[in-house]
Amino acid sequence: MTSLSLPDGDDEAELCIWTFADLEVKDPFPYKSDFKAELDARARKKYASAKKKAFALFVKAKEVVGDICCPMAACQASVSWRCCQQTFSDLSGIHRHVSAQHSGDVGQQTVALLKQLAGNNVSTDEVPQPNRPLHQTQMFYKLPDTSHLGADEIKSSELGQVLLYYCYCEVADPGGLCEWQKALCQHLHLTGKVRIASEGINGTVGGSRVATGLYIDAMLSHPLFKGTLMKEDFKTSAGGAHCFPDLRIGVFEEIVPMGINPEKVSYKETGIHLTPREFHIEVEKYLSRGSQAQVDTILLDCRNFYESKIGHFQGSLAPDIRKFSYFPAYVDENLELFRGKRVLMYCTGGIRCERGSAYLKSKGICKGVYHLKGGIHKYLEEFPDGFYRGKLFVFDERYAISSNSDVIAACRYCGTLWDQYRLCSTQPCRQLVLTCPRCQMRGLTACCPLCQQKGRALASNLSGPAFKEECECTGVRQRVLVERV
Repeated sequence: MTSLSLPDGDDEAELCIWTFADLEVKDPFPYKSDFKAELDARARKKYASAKKKAFALFVKAKEVVGDICCPMAACQASVSWRCCQQTFSDLSGIHRHVSAQHSGDVGQQTVALLKQLAGNNVSTDEVPQPNRPLHQTQMFYKLPDTSHLGADEIKSSELGQVLLYYCYCEVADPGGLCEWQKALCQHLHLTGKVRIASEGINGTVGGSRVATGLYIDAMLSHPLFKGTLMKEDFKTSAGGAHCFPDLRIGVFEEIVPMGINPEKVSYKETGIHLTPREFHIEVEKYLSRGSQAQVDTILLDCRNFYESKIGHFQGSLAPDIRKFSYFPAYVDENLELFRGKRVLMYCTGGIRCERGSAYLKSKGICKGVYHLKGGIHKYLEEFPDGFYRGKLFVFDERYAISSNSDVIAACRYCGTLWDQYRLCSTQPCRQLVLTCPRCQMRGLTACCPLCQQKGRALASNLSGPAFKEECECTGVRQRVLVERV
């Protein structure tokens, strides 16, 4: 067998050793502050040797031998490597690919080799654990086994879906969780966005159904989320990896950007959860009372104006705000509206209501604050023809998904019924615009007349700005309630 070496910089190996329970260890590990010092030298050497061999075996299994004719000699064999529907002609290329995309597969094979060496005599309890968060020490071991699956099953776009989920919990090591998420998503060829903070995790990822199923299983088996995150907490919709331009995972102060330190307004002070059925009953009662209902109850959409514009619950009120970080200011400016009333809140998946309801409760003016558990996503699963009408806005390249045929929004320019968003044609602008095909043919493709003029000016000046900016029309937008009838 050809002698192959591990790529440089493979520091992940030492983090895995704590989860390989079958590694033969006779002496207890010293408990020191330096994690590397805690590793027994002989055990580390044995692990490194096993992983090097596992890496070589994995690469060897991807070899493709073909015959090419040599003008100077007889025919000789040429070697290439085939993996994940890609062909690699040089050894360094396949090494980089395996290191980046198949660390989990190599880890599984390393475990098997260690079991053979150790004779399967050592139990999990015999391996001492260091004083580090469990989710960090099990970071790479917990990647799902995909060795029995073909590349087409993992990367298929025909039967794909998008997951939306969040989990509020105390995360001692957000950085460690972030690295595990990156490894997990890359391993399963998922794209999307994941926000991690000391208060929890918030994610939306897309990929094949096989890959998203493995992702859910990995999340539910993670020690940090066991008993807190449930399978029903994952909202699903048709889609796939193509719904996102890339994979973005990072550590932030908040898992949903409200702009207030989680220590000041905590998810632990959230409002009362209502199941989709309970919320449906409350909305039915609210609508049956007509205008009289608003005397003591508010049905509040706490999403952004462009979301509520294309879909909302009948009879709801929506703040005319562009992003959720404006929500606290909107509440402060409308305190008298909420005083002494019951508030029924809802959002896309439920996460904004967790902190939003906590902020409203902190004002001490409401008779009661309730919100829809699982958000509109979960409501539509149970009541596709219920009281929510129009499209559900989603934060990926689909822009909207639907459960009914209603079109409740209109073209920005001519007023024709239309609810398909597209980006403003003026390059620096961040806005979405509703412009029907007829108006698009007339060249009306910007978010407003002001931005349309700017677009023409920029088009004649090739050295114009390449940065993103908000259109000036957002500066005059008032943060007030808009009634949805």
